[in-house]
Amino acid sequence: MAQRIVETLIGRLMTDEQFRAAFLANPAGTLLDLRSRGLELTETEAAALIDTDPALWTRAAEGIHPRLRKASLVNDPSSESEKEHHV
Repeated sequence: MAQRIVETLIGRLMTDEQFRAAFLANPAGTLLDLRSRGLELTETEAAALIDTDPALWTRAAEGIHPRLRKASLVNDPSSESEKEHHV
């Protein structure tokens, strides 16, 4: 098992909004793409990531301080409407 790779993926799921969204929309496809680009992730590791409760990734991400998260360049319409309500 390449524990460092798994730890890196978990960290990315919690800090990279765009990556997390892609993974949640298509977990198997996202991991397959990474593996096709050379990421050494076993079938067992991929299956464990896919089988993890998807809500965990979102809950964990919400607990990470915003300064530690990767900025998303994609506009999220729901966040825009939230900004308008807080102004």
